[in-house]
Amino acid sequence: MRADYREEPCRGALNRVKGMDFDWSLNPYMGCAHRCTYCYVRWFEQRADRPSDDRYGSSVRVKVNIVEVLRQELARPSWQREEIVVGAATDPYQPAEGRYRLTRGCLEVMSERRNPFGIITRGPLIVRDIDVLQAASKRADVTVNVSIPTLDLDVWQKTEPGTAPPAARMKAIRRLVDAGIDAGVAVAPILPGISDKPEQLDTVVRAARDAGATRLWSIVVHLQPGTREHFLRSLERHWPEQLSRYERLFAGRTHLPPAESQPITSQVAQLRAQYGVSDRRALKLLPPPEPIQLDLAI
Repeated sequence: MRADYREEPCRGALNRVKGMDFDWSLNPYMGCAHRCTYCYVRWFEQRADRPSDDRYGSSVRVKVNIVEVLRQELARPSWQREEIVVGAATDPYQPAEGRYRLTRGCLEVMSERRNPFGIITRGPLIVRDIDVLQAASKRADVTVNVSIPTLDLDVWQKTEPGTAPPAARMKAIRRLVDAGIDAGVAVAPILPGISDKPEQLDTVVRAARDAGATRLWSIVVHLQPGTREHFLRSLERHWPEQLSRYERLFAGRTHLPPAESQPITSQVAQLRAQYGVSDRRALKLLPPPEPIQLDLAI
């Protein structure tokens, strides 16, 4: 499905965030061509009376003036150089970025202003901006988190139809880390009964270790209104045997109870410790384990 790009100016660049581990977010685009079936942003779209179903991602708003607006906001005397997270509500390296280069422009502004920032993305296009990330890292704290929920190609194709293959994202981690960038892997979200098999989790954590990931963390899927309906329809189409289980697990709730989610995240934590996933950029390392051969076929 091709996206329609709407070039629209924005009044503000920075968004105040509540209930997260950070206070400010920045999204050069709204709407996302990646169209992940479990994307929590579908909930925001439903609340704003915009399509959260299969139409989500067919229209992407391009904030054509966001670089200039961000420059003005960071120059305000009241701004305290707080951390800014790029990509909390839409992927900053979705296909539109290849044309518009708004994410790159925003990173350059934050680098100029010595402002710390973090990036969340599924887009290997981020390696294009290694030069900007290197320069910014010399001036402030810069972190990158690349979302790679699984290396299972069947699961990837059915749940993240507009994204680059997970192996390509893992290669991006290697290039970022080799360039000195603090780049970790987010195994998120994990889907119970679909992507939480021991061998699936082992494969992605070990591959992250082989790629040099500086950190690794995981979350189990949660389903807000808007997201829930779309995901369950996708589940009925691709994994009908799991439908009743998910309807039961998410009956009257958006997040799984700890008894369901903690065994999964604990297993990932154990694998992270087993494979020694950590920031090893400045350490003299022992030879790594044999790398996993990743099938790039789609």
